[in-house]
Amino acid sequence: MVAPSLAARGRRRTIDGAIMGWMSEHIDYVELPGGDLAATKSFYASAFGWGFTDYGPTYAGFENAGLDGGLAAGDAAMTAVPLVVLKADALEDALARVEAAGGTITAPIFEFPGGRRFHFRDPAGNELGVWGE
Repeated sequence: MVAPSLAARGRRRTIDGAIMGWMSEHIDYVELPGGDLAATKSFYASAFGWGFTDYGPTYAGFENAGLDGGLAAGDAAMTAVPLVVLKADALEDALARVEAAGGTITAPIFEFPGGRRFHFRDPAGNELGVWGE
C-alpha cells in the first residue's frame, strides 16, 4: 500500500516509511536524577526559581520550569541520566510499536503513583520512558 500524500492525509506525513501524526505519544515529562534531593532542589530553586512538590522522601516534581518533570533520588531513580518520558493513550500498543521498530525494552510495564510506564532504548542507545493512565 502506498501512503497517501500529505494533502490527502491532512496532518499526517511519512518519515522513512512510517506514517506520522496518528499516534498519541508526545514528550510529556522529563525526569532528572536527584542525587542529594535537598541539595538538588535548593540548587534549582536558587539558580532558576523553580518550585517543588514532594511526593515522598525520594521524589519531587518541579514547577515553573517550562515543562513538567521531577527529580528522582534513591530507589525512585531509574536511570543515572535525564529521562524523557512520552505520554501514550494505549500503553501496550506503544510498547508493541517500540519493539516492532527495533527498540530494546529496559523496564517492562510497571505501576507507579501516576499510572503505568515502561522504559526502552532506541537504536542510538538513548533511554526513554512511555507512560499512560
